[in-house]
Parts: sequence; structure tokens; C-alpha cells
Amino acid sequence: MSQSSIKPPATRRKFLKRSATAAGAVGALATPMISTAQTVSLRFQSTWPAKDIFHEYAQDFSRKVNDMAGGRLKIEVLPSGSVVPAFQLLDAVNKGTLDGGHGVVAYHYGKNSALALWGSGPSFGMDPNMLLAWHNYGGGKALLDEIYKSLSMDVVSYLYGPMPTQPLGWFKKPVSKVADMKGLKFRTVGLAVDIFTELGTAVNPLPGGEIVPALDRGLIDAAEFNNASSDRLLGFPDVAKNCMLQSFHQSGEQFEILFNKSKYDALPAELRAIIDYAVQAASADMSWKAIQRNSQDYIELKTKDKVNFYKTPDAILRAQLEAWDKVIAKKGGENPLFKKVLDSQREFARRAGQWQNDYTVDFKMAWNHYFGKK
Repeated sequence: MSQSSIKPPATRRKFLKRSATAAGAVGALATPMISTAQTVSLRFQSTWPAKDIFHEYAQDFSRKVNDMAGGRLKIEVLPSGSVVPAFQLLDAVNKGTLDGGHGVVAYHYGKNSALALWGSGPSFGMDPNMLLAWHNYGGGKALLDEIYKSLSMDVVSYLYGPMPTQPLGWFKKPVSKVADMKGLKFRTVGLAVDIFTELGTAVNPLPGGEIVPALDRGLIDAAEFNNASSDRLLGFPDVAKNCMLQSFHQSGEQFEILFNKSKYDALPAELRAIIDYAVQAASADMSWKAIQRNSQDYIELKTKDKVNFYKTPDAILRAQLEAWDKVIAKKGGENPLFKKVLDSQREFARRAGQWQNDYTVDFKMAWNHYFGKK
């Protein structure tokens, strides 16, 4: 072998360079493939006024998604009416006029009465968090997807955010018996329309932003919306000074986040996963924020706005349950999907409700011990 054919030994620098290259190749193999696509921007609309706490909840959800996506997915949420009226949200998302939206399932009640079972009525004694448990683990989600498919709605739906029990409503004069409800011109939505109709009221299902003006002009005599914070911001204490607390008409409602299915399916798997977990995080965060804000606004309504609060008489609550029995018997006979949802809820509530009622202590006893009148 000639001297010229013998290659000099590799230098230390070349050795380190080759080692780094090899290590980089191994690291690349060990690291999961992450999409590096450009930012996807989605335009959402809520069904709430810009200053409402509900619109704030919608923005809280979008902020969680945007932050976790690190700039790769951006959801912008417009207030109600920016693109379409509140009750047209589902159609707009289905058609792609909007990429998504934030509202409640009861607003789609006119398309299939079964949709209002996610929130309207006493839900067989389930509180809103239990109803979400049924939806996510007891078969409710599959049933909602089935209903949307039957309506040719090409959407992806997430339910989240257990709402506190809603008041019976705001009245010019407090009601003390079932007979006081008869003949009242009253605002509500969803299957609550049928409940109050059974109680003898004349129901007008107005969107949130139209309720207080209608009360002020005398077009309606009484109305319900949702909670202390929203009711105060909408201006209820300016037009009525009596609020009846506790009701079964919408005691287990939650929010809905909608996506246009084509837009959703086009997202990379890791962004869809971020949306999944953002919904769960937003659900917990919303329930905590509601306790803070609703309790504070409840005090403000009493002290600053001089609102009179009354507990809804048990006679009216029992009348609501009896009215609900008539409504579900009629709707279940007309609509097989309605009966299917109802049967699923009843089965879940019988088991879960017994567990919760047997296990849960009476927190009111402890509150009275510390803060009740001695």
C-alpha cells in the first residue's frame, strides 16, 4: 500500500460534528411529528351581547385555545348579531357562513323538540353538572349527533359549562300561587315555552337583547333570562323590581360550542386535541367564575338596585313538574328521537341521582350554622 493511499486520522472537530449530526438524526426519530402549518383563523359568533358574561365565557374558551395552540390556531369571537341573529347560529355554522359559534342547544328547539332536553325541564332531578355527565358518559353526545345528522347539520358540537339554577323570572308584581301565572305575557325559550303554556301564560320566545325593551314597553308582563350577572347587565332591575328565585323550567342548562365540521375536520389532530381539552378547562373555569360573579351581582341587585327577591312557592314548582309530565308525554308520542333522549336521561338519572342524593350532605345546614339567624 502506498503512502499516498493512507488517509490521515479524523480530527477531533470533525468527530464531534459527525457525532452531533448522528445525535440529531436519532432525536428526530424520537420526537413526535408536529404540524408546522401556518396559523388557522376561525371566525365565531356568540348568541350574546358584547358586555354579557356569557360572551365573556365564549371569549374565555377562545383564549384558552389560542394560548395553547401557540399561534397556530386563532379563534375570534364576535358578539350576537355581528353576522347573523342569535337564533340563526346553527344554520350559519352549518353553511360555513361562520366557522363556529357559542350558544345554547335550546335555541335550536324549533328544528327538533328533542334538542331542548339539553337544559329545559327538571331533567329527572339531575343538576346541570350531572346532565353534562350524562351527555359525556351516559350516551347524550351520541344522541345529539344523531339529531343533528337527521337535520343534515354538518357541525361538531361540544357541550360545557354547567349553569346555576335559573330564576323563575322578573315580575312587575311577585307571584304567590299558580293562578297568578295565568294570563301573564311571559318570555322564555325552548321546552320552557311548553311548560309555561301549560301554566296558562302567553309565551313570547324573545332573544336576550330584546327582553328588557319589551318589558319596558309593556309588550310582556314578566320574563326570565338566566342569572344575576346577565340579568343585571341586561337592565332587568330598571324595568322590574321583583325576582322570583328557583324554578324547574331550565334547572340544568349548559353552553354549546359549535364548529363547522369541514373546518374542524381539516385541522391537524393536535389542534383538535387542544380544542377537546380547552372545552374541559373552560367548563371548570366557567363554573368557578359564575359562583364569584353571580354571587357578587346578587348582592349588588339587592343593595344598590333595590330588587326584591322571593323564593318561588312550592305550589308553583310542583305545578311545573306536573306541566312537564304532560309536555314530555305529548312530545315523546310525536317524536321518536325525543323519547329516545328522554329514556336515556331517565335511566342515567335514576342511578346517578340516587347516588348523589344519598351521598351529598346538606350544605345549607352548615351555611345556616355559620351565617343564619340565631
